[in-house]
Amino acid sequence: MTDPAPIPCVQSAALTVLMTAEPAAKAACARRVAQDWRGGALAVPKRGAPGLAPDRPARPDKPVLAPPSAVPKRKPGSREGRFALLHAVAHIEFNAIDLAFDMVARFGGDARITDGERASFIDDWIGVGDDEARHFGLLTQRLAALGSAYGDLNAHDGLWSAAEATKDDLPARLAIAPMVLEARGLDVTPVMITRLRAAGDEDSAAALEIIYSEEVAHVAAGRRWFDAVATAEGHDPRERFQTLVRQYFRGALKPPFNIPARDRANLPEDWYAPLAGLLD
Repeated sequence: MTDPAPIPCVQSAALTVLMTAEPAAKAACARRVAQDWRGGALAVPKRGAPGLAPDRPARPDKPVLAPPSAVPKRKPGSREGRFALLHAVAHIEFNAIDLAFDMVARFGGDARITDGERASFIDDWIGVGDDEARHFGLLTQRLAALGSAYGDLNAHDGLWSAAEATKDDLPARLAIAPMVLEARGLDVTPVMITRLRAAGDEDSAAALEIIYSEEVAHVAAGRRWFDAVATAEGHDPRERFQTLVRQYFRGALKPPFNIPARDRANLPEDWYAPLAGLLD
């Protein structure tokens, strides 16, 4: 009787997402890996398992990556402006797929996550990546309804630049990606929704409502695992967060802050307000 084939590790499966370049295929791969993980078809990494993520994930030829000044303005009063706004958000969600699966591939075996917590850590970030893939699908549908597609405009690479800066530091990645950059989405998305509704684009506003409501849980996951890692290192989590943001994030955080949404994500004001010069 032959031994059963070993179950593939979830880190290897996450790597397949990172190495898929075409946008729709990447999103589909992300959703398939999430389904396999939830179905028990992928193994939890062992403690200390090395990271498998590349420095940069595979990327399509379009959108062309350009400086922020070369990215079209996002004023939703016109069809072109709405398209530019939704294209920019789609680009963020596309990158966010890779950020979530990079967390699994790169840090899934990190020794600061206990063996008892490791499956929960993987589960959270697989879930985030699955959400981001679904969000990307919602946005590409809206872009198609406006007569264009993701990749038709330039986009900037700021989100992945932050990922590259934190590629060797799990607490820094948690501090910067979900707890600063994704939290910023909680601040600005309600304004986008209001402007889209004012422009009569209820379908796009509804898509952003779904994204906004689900991003709260993503920020909360960042906070939860940041606390676990900082505590494992013997640090006070709030002080450690502020130190890492000052080290890895360029400039001060920018108000106004969506305090109710940040509170729902368990990100209290005394964590981030000092980084904006608002509290001592």
